[in-house]
Amino acid sequence: MVETDRIFIGGGGSSRKEAQAILLRYANRHGLISGATGTGKTVTLQILAESFSAAGVPVFLSDVKGDLSGLCEAGSPDAKLHDAFVKRAESIGFDDFGYDAFPTVFWDLFGEAGHPVRTTITEMGPLLLARLLQLSEAQEGVLNIVFRVADEEGLLLIDMKDLQSMLVHIGERAKELSLRYGNIATATVGAIQRRLLVLEGEGGAGLFGEPALELVDMIGTAQDGRGRINILAADRLMRAPRLYATFLLWLLSELFEELPEVGDPDKPVFVFFFDEAHLLFDGAPKALVDKVEQVARLIRSKGVGVYFISQNPADVPDDILGQLGNRVQHALRAYTPRDRKALKAAAETFRPNDAFDTEDAITQLGTGEALVSTLMEKGAPSVVQRTLIRPPSSRLGPATVEGKARAFDASPVAGKYEAAVDRESAYERLKAAAEEAARAAEEAAGSDEGDDRSYGGRRSGGGRAYRGADEAPRWREEPEYRSARRYKPAVAPKPARRRSSRSDSVGEALVKQVVRTASSQITRSLVRGVLGGLFRGR
Repeated sequence: MVETDRIFIGGGGSSRKEAQAILLRYANRHGLISGATGTGKTVTLQILAESFSAAGVPVFLSDVKGDLSGLCEAGSPDAKLHDAFVKRAESIGFDDFGYDAFPTVFWDLFGEAGHPVRTTITEMGPLLLARLLQLSEAQEGVLNIVFRVADEEGLLLIDMKDLQSMLVHIGERAKELSLRYGNIATATVGAIQRRLLVLEGEGGAGLFGEPALELVDMIGTAQDGRGRINILAADRLMRAPRLYATFLLWLLSELFEELPEVGDPDKPVFVFFFDEAHLLFDGAPKALVDKVEQVARLIRSKGVGVYFISQNPADVPDDILGQLGNRVQHALRAYTPRDRKALKAAAETFRPNDAFDTEDAITQLGTGEALVSTLMEKGAPSVVQRTLIRPPSSRLGPATVEGKARAFDASPVAGKYEAAVDRESAYERLKAAAEEAARAAEEAAGSDEGDDRSYGGRRSGGGRAYRGADEAPRWREEPEYRSARRYKPAVAPKPARRRSSRSDSVGEALVKQVVRTASSQITRSLVRGVLGGLFRGR
């Protein structure tokens, strides 16, 4: 059922009641797809992606289970469910049902099942990065200082090693910076470094780097005018759920920041499906939830529709749930008192239908069946209808190897993001400063060594003036002096410990003290040059 102003969702079964559809001009008012596992949410997501693409609207979705890649291939009349699909299409009035493939671009944070997706530390920002690293309030404060200092000193934060270097830099200058920005505890810096190591272990380091993703590469149409379907391979990514949720939120925030205001267009500029939405809100601080609410409220005017997919509407905070005008509710199960409470809350969010009890209907829905309510004329929600979801036109389940290969060959960004680029940034700048400081320390140490080996001038403190090797006193040949001269006090053999005796002259005792002091100062200079130089800017 191809119509220019709406996308078809399904119908009322054998009675062929009024078709359920989302009006394209209200598709940017956001939506929700919810239901228990195995009730048909994935197929609903698939047919909505197909319909938006056919209407010329580009789409982004994450493939959590690996079975949405079939969008790049047409379904087949030889498929096991073909007869069931044809029967359902006839029963709901989907007269234009047929099989088709859709323009698809695959993405992958790990660069294995799709084009690599990267962003920079700076673009991620301290708020989302703190969420990703699970930082406390005090740790997030230090992270904000890191970003501030990097900005003031012109140090680019691109990848993980840039951030790690900046944390070391901040830690060394803690006393100085604490007077300007507040307390910077060494323990706090160390805790952030440990969280970065955990993120690296989860594979998160690959998210940060260049070339960074350009959103224009996602928001585009194919040559035939259909919107491109961007699929993020998330089956491996789901092993790090916080990384998954933070990346999707970053992408949504970037859309909000970069897209211009368009008001209320005839159809969305872009549709964003946020699968496993509960991962975004589980344990999220209020500041982050407020940011999501703000983005959801304001991004509509950018022409972006956001659709959350989750098992239960209760997974989405009420302030955000109230902004989701297009809803598809699959079956819910009520085995516990908590489940029954959530079921009742889900039923109360629909505009009631006198023909059935909404709460009872939610528990009676079969696979591929849902309660649907969308925005009608003037933006009012429709009465909830029990609906059979239309069959998909693309392949049901994962794509074949050949199908994905064809999609890669046809990708408009093939070869653009595959090779990483490592340009000069904070890490390289701080490393160069450290090396320069180390060289200066070595030169200073060499100068001090020359001074210690030549005693041509007078030494203060009452000792004699030794003008030549012939006049060198016997203590120059003692092991203690030789070890100081070689600057290897930790390796040189220790002389037999001598008792303090009156037989040592005052001059000998004084010279020994001078040598020991010079040795200690040189050692400290070397340590500060090698270690301290890492933290000082140019």
